[in-house]
Parts: sequence; C-alpha cells; structure tokens
Amino acid sequence: MSVKSISARVHYAWIIVGIAFLVLLVAAGVRTAPQVLIKPLEQEFGWTRSNISFAIAVSILWFGLGGPLAGSLVERFGLRRAMIGGLGLIALGLGAMLGINALWQLHLFWGVLVGIGTGALANVLGAVVAQRWFVTHRGLVVGMLGAASATGQLIFLPAMIAFTTWGGWRGAIQIAALASIAIVIPVAWLMREFPCDKNLRAYGDDGARVAQTENADASRRTSLADAARTLDFWLLAASFFVCGYTTNGLIGTHLLPHAIEHGFDSAIAANAIVLMGLMNIVGTLTSGWLSDRYDNRMLLAVYYSFRAASIAFLPFISDMSGLFIFAFVYGLDWIATVPPTINLTAQRFGRASVGVLYGWIFFSHMVGAAVAAYIGGVVRDTFGDYTVAFFSAAALGFIAAGFSMTIRRVRAVTVVEG
Repeated sequence: MSVKSISARVHYAWIIVGIAFLVLLVAAGVRTAPQVLIKPLEQEFGWTRSNISFAIAVSILWFGLGGPLAGSLVERFGLRRAMIGGLGLIALGLGAMLGINALWQLHLFWGVLVGIGTGALANVLGAVVAQRWFVTHRGLVVGMLGAASATGQLIFLPAMIAFTTWGGWRGAIQIAALASIAIVIPVAWLMREFPCDKNLRAYGDDGARVAQTENADASRRTSLADAARTLDFWLLAASFFVCGYTTNGLIGTHLLPHAIEHGFDSAIAANAIVLMGLMNIVGTLTSGWLSDRYDNRMLLAVYYSFRAASIAFLPFISDMSGLFIFAFVYGLDWIATVPPTINLTAQRFGRASVGVLYGWIFFSHMVGAAVAAYIGGVVRDTFGDYTVAFFSAAALGFIAAGFSMTIRRVRAVTVVEG
C-alpha cells in the first residue's frame, strides 16, 4: 500500500507523528551509549570514572543547548532540515569516535557533536509537531513522542550491550551511526512543515467554529526576554532542572554501573532498565492523556514526589526483586513530566512561543542532567558508591514538587463547535 493511499485514509498528521517518533527514538537510543561505554573506556584507556563522567556531562550540556537551537532552526529552516542536520551531526560524531585515543577526542566527538545533534532532535521537535499539526489531543501526542525516548532505550540499550560483549564498544557505536544515517531517508521523503503543505487543516480542526481563546492562543507569542521577567518561567525551568538531574544525568548515566558494582549481573541490570523503559512508555502516554484533562501543576507535583521517593530507596536495594520494583515505579514517571511542562509553557506564554521558550526550559533540564552526570562520577570516586548522589536527587525531587504547585494556574483553552 502506497503512502498516498495510506494518507487518504489516515490524517497526515499521524504520519508526521510517526516520522518524528522514529527520529526521537534513534536520538534517544544513541544517548543510552554512556551506560554501556563507561566500563569499556575505563578498561581500555585507564580513564577514571570522573574523567568519563565529565565528557558525558559536556555532551549532556550541549544536548541541552540543542533544544533552543532546535527551536530557532525550526522557525528559520523548518522541521525537515533541522531533523536531517541533527541526524548528520550524530552520524559524524559517532563515526569519529571509532578512532579516538585521547580524552579530549571523547569530549569533542561525543560531548559536542553527538551532544548538539541529539539535542536538536530532542522533545522540542515533538512539542512543535503537536502544536502545529493538532488542535485536539496535543497532550496525548506529546506523550506519544515522549515515549519514543523510552522505546529507543528499550531497543538500543540491550542491543548495544550485546554488540559491546561480542564485538567491543566500537561495534555498538557503528550500529548507532548506521541507524542515524538510515533514518534520514524517511525524513527527507515524508516530513512536512504545516498541514497546509498537504492541503489539510490541523487534526481536530474540522471547520467548526473555534473559540476566540484558541485562535488568540495559537498566535500569542511571548519573547524570551519577556518570559524571563516572570516567576512562572523560572519555576518551570527550575523544576525541569531537577527533572534532568534525577533522570538523564544521574539514573540515565550511572544506574547500570551502580547496579553492577552492587553485585547485579549486567544482563539482569539491563533487563531492569528495559522494564523501566516499558513502564516509561506506559507512564508517558498516560501522562499525555491526563495532561489534556487535569491540572498540569498537580500532575507535576505528583510525578516529582513519586520519583524522589523511589530514588531515596535505591541505595538500599540489594536483591533482584527490589531492583525490578524500583524499575517499575521509577519508570512510570521518567518522561511523564514532559507533557504537562509543555502544556504549561503553551498555556502560560502562548503556543507560538513553545519552540523557543520550551527550548530554553529544556536547556535547563539538560544543565541539571550535566551537573548530575558529573557529580555522580565524583561522588563515586570520592565515597566508593553513589549513595550521596541518590539522596541529593531525592531531596531535589521534593523541592521540584513544591515549585510545580507555585506556577500560576492557567485555564485550558477549549474548542467550541457549532
């Protein structure tokens, strides 16, 4: 069946979602590499955990800078070119890593090139797709695209562990590079910028009269300078800083080494991370559905509180059942914070501002992740384990829950038919 016949039956917005999902899946899959690379790089080059963690932190920081960069690039060059550019940078950085023999090369190739490339393909693109192509189900779409990160982890992490075991860490990097190149083809062929490019309205806009508030919100734009003068912008950025600290930075980078060093077999630890990814998909999709219906501030407060509680128990887990219970509970809200954060940004500052403003809020997320990635390595080298780092993440999680409830309440925009 051709794409043309499929699009005749299915609104093209869902094809756009499918392409964005694949791109975000590959970018997220590439970002699982540090968990697999830490120990092989230590063994081959003799680099310390702190040295490698700093390179990972550099990558995470550039990954964060890719968020606002992506928002600006999408506005100037469009979704398709931004996606192709990001995929090209990822492939270039991964290809160059195959020949590294010095720590500065890890900082440059993984830290800068892969960092910017994956950052340009982060969930800022998902936010733009949801706001451009959908009138209804925006939260659900953001949740679906957020689930791409969990799916990427599910697919790539076990595969990269297997390839590292069989052919060394370079074999795993080669697979990730090839995946980045392959996904360019459907992006170049099928990606479109706006519904009008296919002579369509956005999904959910069936020609019925749309409420004035919806029209106003669609065109309302708040500059970064004006947003930065509001407390709400900084509350969103601060809570998302904590989100990054407690996910990509600490758990995403150091959970696998922590588990192995606490006596868990690498295959068992990997299976726990796969379970975490599965629950992440469930939690993110559910969060997207909930964010279309309930107070997004309350959702964030609940997510951060549960995350903080689960991390606080992590240092005391010593058996397989405990590790899998942690993976189950923690996985439910790994990316669940994304849909309500995007919704609050759109409601508070206008949907036309989401690309740029959420890009900078996402940068705050990755600054938190970079800090945690580095601190985790330093804490491990200093104290011999990650306990202090985990407790710091738990404390910050409860603080973020309080920040979330302080954000000014904004009424959701409704669509009026008739």
